Amino acid sequence: MNFLLSNDDGIRAEGVNTAIGIIEKRGSYTVVAPHSEQSGKGHSITRDVPLRLHKVRDNVYSLSGTPADCIKFALYELAQEPPDLVISGINHGANLGQDTIYSGTVAAAIEAAMHDLPAIAVSLCGLPPYRFDSASIVLNRVIDEFGDGVLPKGKVLNVNIPNIPVTEIKGMKFASLGNRNYEKKFHPAPNPRNIPFYWLGWSFGGFGDQNVPDSDCMLVDHGYVSLSLLKPSLLDSRENERLMQDKAVIPIRESCPAN
Repeated sequence: MNFLLSNDDGIRAEGVNTAIGIIEKRGSYTVVAPHSEQSGKGHSITRDVPLRLHKVRDNVYSLSGTPADCIKFALYELAQEPPDLVISGINHGANLGQDTIYSGTVAAAIEAAMHDLPAIAVSLCGLPPYRFDSASIVLNRVIDEFGDGVLPKGKVLNVNIPNIPVTEIKGMKFASLGNRNYEKKFHPAPNPRNIPFYWLGWSFGGFGDQNVPDSDCMLVDHGYVSLSLLKPSLLDSRENERLMQDKAVIPIRESCPAN
């Protein structure tokens, strides 16, 4: 197989280098990862400043841009042929529920799907120390199960792995997207000159709402690897189709104020 690999934690992150160790034993590969940390950047792209590419070693590059930039650059400028599978990760931390909107890890995979490629976003859920030994075993199993043409083109398999010994992982299950528990506040923290600045509150109390059955949040909390199939569209197809039929043409003139 021919792999394309990226991430959002940066080229020096342990997770992406763990993934390199996996794919280099399975075939050819190209790695284009951000030069520095890009977590939480979502699907942003860089348009107002030029990008700089740095060759780390053969087939491995860093780019001074976002995860989506990295995928675009790899496909437009470096790839001799389309990759068989795009992998984003292994992320340092969870990408569950609404994280899929914020996540640079997922965005890199979605960017690949927008180019009609199959992609996997893989994240290790928890806090340091990270069990990349467990993540390696799981990622190998995921590639065995969904690589080599099994995963549909234009789709993303979002994989979240509990940060526990692999002997304690109960298996892999497909899941809906849950609701993450986030603090609804910013934490003030004045600097030495007494000028206030703020830290955004983060998650607390487990990975998510335990009232959402079979969600990715609940499964990871209970020791399963969660699998969710994503696509690069925000369109609510069913409801949009209903509205297209019910309201074929909505007149504008009726709402215009009288002269």
